[in-house]
Amino acid sequence: MFEMCKEILEKVSFDKSLFRKELYKSIRWIKKDELLALRVWCVATFGHVYQDVISEAFDSLPMS
Repeated sequence: MFEMCKEILEKVSFDKSLFRKELYKSIRWIKKDELLALRVWCVATFGHVYQDVISEAFDSLPMS
């Protein structure tokens, strides 16, 4: 699932609203133990463009 999420995010990275939508979907679908890896990958790959979207999405996660 992690690899599929990465592929989808790469494909929609040309549009901020699509990227936001797919990032939220990815966060819901991915296993909890892969969330940190997804966040690190997102920041490394798209942080220069979508840092605000990435922070918003991951900071909205409930603490558990």
